[in-house]
Amino acid sequence: MKKLLFVFNPFAGKGQIKNELFNIIDIFTKEGYDVTVYPTQYAGDGGRKLHKEAGNYDLVVASGGDGTLSEAVSAMIGLDKKVPLGYIPAGSTNDVAMSLGLPRNPVECANAVAHGVFFDYDIGLFNGDTNFVYVAAFGAFTAVSYETPQEYKNKFGHAAYLVEALRRLNEIRGYDLVIEHDGETIEGSFALGLISNSQSIAGMKNFIQHGVCYDDGLFEVCLIRTPGNPIVLSSILADAAINKLTGPHFVTFKTSRLTIKSKQPLAWSLDGESGGVHDEVEIVNLKQAIRLKIGFNEITAEQEFVRMQAPAEKLLRQSAEEYFKVQEETDSTFEDKDDTDE
Repeated sequence: MKKLLFVFNPFAGKGQIKNELFNIIDIFTKEGYDVTVYPTQYAGDGGRKLHKEAGNYDLVVASGGDGTLSEAVSAMIGLDKKVPLGYIPAGSTNDVAMSLGLPRNPVECANAVAHGVFFDYDIGLFNGDTNFVYVAAFGAFTAVSYETPQEYKNKFGHAAYLVEALRRLNEIRGYDLVIEHDGETIEGSFALGLISNSQSIAGMKNFIQHGVCYDDGLFEVCLIRTPGNPIVLSSILADAAINKLTGPHFVTFKTSRLTIKSKQPLAWSLDGESGGVHDEVEIVNLKQAIRLKIGFNEITAEQEFVRMQAPAEKLLRQSAEEYFKVQEETDSTFEDKDDTDE
């Protein structure tokens, strides 16, 4: 029987995932999985469990917010074998889920995983030792996600982030940076930087609306030059929220690797969690480094089509001699089995 490990954060969002546990487990059991359920006990516990045991399972499913998914990916990316990872979003914002078109209802999402397809997804590597799933960020408001109290997130959801961000509007400052990528150097003062692989960032579903491809090995980079005052910045952010990433304050490009050097200590956020303070970072895209199992949709269609075509293409490339050799070996195997049975 196939083995499935279901790891969930019972405190994510408003804790509603606990009300659907029976239905979720029932879906996977009906699909032939022997399900092991593990509720995380503290921050980092899910990653510890997965790093230690995920390799013993045929499928891992994680449920929680973006932080839970990031923790799961970081734990599984170094495994000797590529164990598929399913995800049931249950957090306050769920940027990755919105970007990938995952169902919001946990039971529907579990059903999509159970009957879904594989999708190899790009992962970010930060300074050579830390992975992130969808965004590395610095500057304006990037600390809001991990400094907003969990009780406010649970009670008010995404609105808690907005209130905290507005409270900090007058604290915005610029950072003198040197950014290098693909032979190009960009210098100046920047108030915000996003290195992402997501359409949804901080709950803004279409922050980057066009050109995002989750398996092409490239980040979408958006940098905002420091404006004259907070009022101008709020106007710039309003434009960014509706994907209007044009004008003199915006610098945008795609790349698989970049370095950022800062004259001042620069605090980073990785998938909404603290990424530490650094004066120099290198960020690398690990193309298709993690294998997700999610519902079939327009995002997963291309990879699935390639997989379906692969056996046919291999057969077409075979010569007649190779084809009949394979058939003879197959027939011989069955004959040996029959003799053993007798």
